[in-house]
Amino acid sequence: MKKLIAAALAAAFCGFAQAAENVTQQVTLPAGQASAHPATLPYLPPQEVVLKALYASPAIHAAGSLVRAEEANRSRLEAGEYEWNVRLGSQRRRSNAVGAPDERFSEWNAGLERPLRLPGKAADDAALGAAGVALAETAYGDALHETSRHLLKSWFLWLRESAAASQWEAQVDLLSRQAKNTQRRQRLGDAARLEAIQADAAQAQAEAQAAQARLRRENAALELRRRFPGLPVSEPANAADPAPIDGRASEWIEAMVEHSHEVGIARGETQKARIAASRAGRDRLPDPTVGLSLSSERGGEERIVGAYVSIPLPGGGRRAAADSSLAQAAAASHRETAAIQKVSVEAATLHQSATAALTGWQAAQTAADRLVSAAGMTARAYELGEGSLAEVLAARRLANEAELAAILARLDAFELRYRMMLDAHRLWADEETRRAAAD
Repeated sequence: MKKLIAAALAAAFCGFAQAAENVTQQVTLPAGQASAHPATLPYLPPQEVVLKALYASPAIHAAGSLVRAEEANRSRLEAGEYEWNVRLGSQRRRSNAVGAPDERFSEWNAGLERPLRLPGKAADDAALGAAGVALAETAYGDALHETSRHLLKSWFLWLRESAAASQWEAQVDLLSRQAKNTQRRQRLGDAARLEAIQADAAQAQAEAQAAQARLRRENAALELRRRFPGLPVSEPANAADPAPIDGRASEWIEAMVEHSHEVGIARGETQKARIAASRAGRDRLPDPTVGLSLSSERGGEERIVGAYVSIPLPGGGRRAAADSSLAQAAAASHRETAAIQKVSVEAATLHQSATAALTGWQAAQTAADRLVSAAGMTARAYELGEGSLAEVLAARRLANEAELAAILARLDAFELRYRMMLDAHRLWADEETRRAAAD
């Protein structure tokens, strides 16, 4: 019996190694020979349901409000703060020259003035407002993308906990039947009381694990319902095996970096900082103020009409502000470079993890199949009077752990694949389509 178990375990691990080699060969196929994306997306809810749940998120509404705020700020910058000013004044004149009668006059003056924006500043202000709107729209896409990531992560967390609960429930049923058979054999005198106790203990342990798994499943489902109302928390029926990653790694990495909102925000901040630096440089030359004045003196005997120009004299503060803006633009440029490096590393790591997850699942599934077969052979041998119940329970435990590991590895492979598709904007439509659907 021990030789039989050893042979089965050896076959399982040999199958594990062979599966890893086979999947490695599959993953290294050229992009043209790799399998295409399936028509449906296994383990995912329908796209229209997902989009509806995403657009109900408060974070998306907040990001949309910030876009509208930046649009209003753009209009403010385009109009400028160059407004007409009206000055009104009144005074009393008293003349008491020596030898002249004492005279009193009512006088008034009025003025109309407006600062003038020098050439080039209006274009910079308009560009600064447009950059702010573009940055807010990128932030909107980032909020939508991060919410999508959280939905995907929460969804697969629930799938894992649901699969674990189902696996442990199946293990409880299996050990329950084993315990009943052992009790029957004990009554017939074919099994010792110790074996009955062992069978009951194994069943109790599995029931405890199943109860904990059910609790984790309910908690994961509760989070989904609370965070994404309207998302149906039910296991999808379109389950399938993971497929090899199609396309070259460089193509995936380039797509993920290109569509990265973190890079987009850093790039938008760099552009906005450069425009602000240009605007601050132009402010070293102050804007003039032109005006017209009208006054009445000596009770209306004299009327005066004039025009004037007021020009501030620039000081060191304007030069310092321009230097500060240039330094901030340089810092933003360095942050953009750092963001590109960071996202590139994360994209390469994600692609490598998705590829390795496929290999790991195939190997884990092969090992699970062999261990399940070994457990069945061990149980059959025990029924024929060979071996012990302890060997049966150990084989059952190994088989259950292997099956659970294979299920979780399958879900990991799908989640990493979908995460990569989401970062490359190949899952749940792109921002333009989703924004139009939301509007």
